[in-house]
Amino acid sequence: MRSGLIARKLGMTRIYTAEGAQVPVTVLKVDNVHVVSHKTVEKDGYLAVQLGSATPKIKRLTKADRGHFAKNGVEPKRKLQEFRVSADMTMPVGSEVTADHFVAGQFVDVTGTSKGKGFQGGMKRWNFSGLRATHGVSVSHRSIGSTGNRQDPGKVFKNKKMPGHLGVETVTTQNVVVVKTDVERGLILLKGSVPGAPGGWVSVRDAVKRKLPDGAPKPGAFKAPAAAQA
Repeated sequence: MRSGLIARKLGMTRIYTAEGAQVPVTVLKVDNVHVVSHKTVEKDGYLAVQLGSATPKIKRLTKADRGHFAKNGVEPKRKLQEFRVSADMTMPVGSEVTADHFVAGQFVDVTGTSKGKGFQGGMKRWNFSGLRATHGVSVSHRSIGSTGNRQDPGKVFKNKKMPGHLGVETVTTQNVVVVKTDVERGLILLKGSVPGAPGGWVSVRDAVKRKLPDGAPKPGAFKAPAAAQA
């Protein structure tokens, strides 16, 4: 099991194939992603790599965060996330993970935070049909109708679908196709849409329901840390 990747959603556009067909794509930016630390079975009880992306304002870092980055000898990061890996799929601390970690044609799972839509009614939030347009219904066309039974049980059950806050939830879209990668500019182009607003963070992993293509780099596509190169 390989590590995933942290990316920032830039927005959507379209590209054209050699045959002239247009393909809607979501553009993801891989911004200075480095391996910050490792989680080990001996110390933490599981195997994982912690990745960090983007450069924060130093004054906003806590003392604990500064110590964490200094201990591992990596520059401070704005966004941190762990990815479970196999024992033979770990990457060295300090190495930079590049956009060609995924290959064209590969299926990936993308996790992001959905757009916030505020307080919404039952029709928008749960796809209720609403009440009838005529036959005596005057001002309640978009109401949800009855929410309970009679004197027994005399209450509304928990988890009843009702109006309320919609959005700002962790959503995963599975089996998204990688159309193209651009290592120089740090871009990944995915077919179709992915959760979240432009500028939001997403995590990209190998699809759990699809076989990893033979051309995918193992343990990943990365540049070795400067200390190791020297």
